[in-house]
Amino acid sequence: MITRRTFLGSSALLARELFAGPADLKTPSPELEKLGAAALREAKRLKATYCDIRITRYRNQSVALRLTPERGTGKTLAVPGVSDRDSFGFGVRVIADGAWGFAASPEVTPSEIARITGEAVTVARTNATLKSRPVVLAPVKAYRDRWRSPFQRSPFEVPVGEKLELLRAAAAEIKKEKRVFAAGAMLRFRSEDKYFASSEGSSIQQLVIHTYAILSATGVDFAKGITRTRNYSPAPLEAGFEYVPIMNFQENARRIREEVLEHLAAPPVQPGKKDLVLLPSHLWLTIHESIGHPTELDRALGYEANFAGTSFLTPDKMGKERIASEIVTFYGDRIYEQGLATAGYDDDGVKTVRFPIIDKGVFVHYQTTREMAPLAGEKQSNGCCYAQSWSSIPFQRMPNIWLDPGKPGTTLEDLIAGVDDGVLIDGNGSFSIDQQRYNFQFGGDAFYQIKGGKKRGMLARVAYQARTPDFWQACDAIAGPSLWQQYGAPNDGKGEPMQVNAVSHGCSPARFRRINVIQTD
Repeated sequence: MITRRTFLGSSALLARELFAGPADLKTPSPELEKLGAAALREAKRLKATYCDIRITRYRNQSVALRLTPERGTGKTLAVPGVSDRDSFGFGVRVIADGAWGFAASPEVTPSEIARITGEAVTVARTNATLKSRPVVLAPVKAYRDRWRSPFQRSPFEVPVGEKLELLRAAAAEIKKEKRVFAAGAMLRFRSEDKYFASSEGSSIQQLVIHTYAILSATGVDFAKGITRTRNYSPAPLEAGFEYVPIMNFQENARRIREEVLEHLAAPPVQPGKKDLVLLPSHLWLTIHESIGHPTELDRALGYEANFAGTSFLTPDKMGKERIASEIVTFYGDRIYEQGLATAGYDDDGVKTVRFPIIDKGVFVHYQTTREMAPLAGEKQSNGCCYAQSWSSIPFQRMPNIWLDPGKPGTTLEDLIAGVDDGVLIDGNGSFSIDQQRYNFQFGGDAFYQIKGGKKRGMLARVAYQARTPDFWQACDAIAGPSLWQQYGAPNDGKGEPMQVNAVSHGCSPARFRRINVIQTD
């Protein structure tokens, strides 16, 4: 009798064997190609007009430590947390009778792949009875390739004890001040080994590794009944463990310890129309919500309406609608090194590209897949197809989105110097945005008063409100390329059942005129 433990153990061993191999190999594993061929043969036998298979192994590891006082004694408790999860399996997509079918299994064998391909064809033919139009895919070249994100040291080869010691030292540095109530530190790593084969001739193997971290400080003023936080969130990147020392935990632990205490004592903002100077650590999230999501074509066509809403950028506005000032240009991108959505190929087998979304303030292109591109009148997909798991069907997901920097030599000080009454915002906070991605409100992690062209002390209880076109048309200055940084979201949710993907957004500090600032809490 095969137990669950035996099955999982054998699956993990098979996954390691299938995806093993030197980093400099240029072609996919022959064993993976043989498995992929089993799906393609069966789909052809069953007269499906298209078939692809993804064989994928995922690993997610999280290591965390929190220092917090024990209730009633005041002693500091160190609470560690470790999670390490593996997932391995395959999914098959087919088109039969003009409709999609999909099926998946964790048992990666030729016979099971053939059986699941048959299930996918059955699903497609059932779906075909309900289709309003046949699926049409934009053309794509066939590729045989092997691609991996750049990394020097796999984080999964580093002992958990070594990671915990790094976190313990950083959290202890934050807690050196008694008024800091709690300190937290976390490292998270993700790998995705993927093989893709299609009936159009592609055979592609890819490996992606992500590294994330966060330090947090919580300060409490018991006399005033006030709690404030300050976080250090280094940009999550496609990188290995070599990135962790570059994060400089100790120095940033000291910094946020001091800044959370300043935040505790900071006066609340005076509400009103103010100029904003937004740092990349904050502005990336505003880009994500107000530019990234409304330019997803499936959302604009109503595919996401039931779950997450639609978009104010309807198809009739493409190429016509000005939604930002002339200095604002955005690109969708899946090729920039270390971006979280960067890959060699998407889950349609499309070679990834960089493409304009907003050109000098005008909305010019949606994010698309092979299925979506013809619906926007586009001849080719811009490579935005992705599934979070082997058991999930791929669909349109957001690429990295970059805001072009301003003129070389333009500094943060230049932006601040042009502000008489305003606020500088750093880091993420709570936010809210409507279902058309039109009206929004954003907070942040730290706020500084700007008065008379100078950065002053910290403020508290700050948020700003705007409509998306008004906000981006109010952008009158962007710092130069030397200040451009990327940040990102490891868990961007979309779809029903919901899937997550990881995506980066990059920008230089930017200035926005006369934005409505409110006092929160």
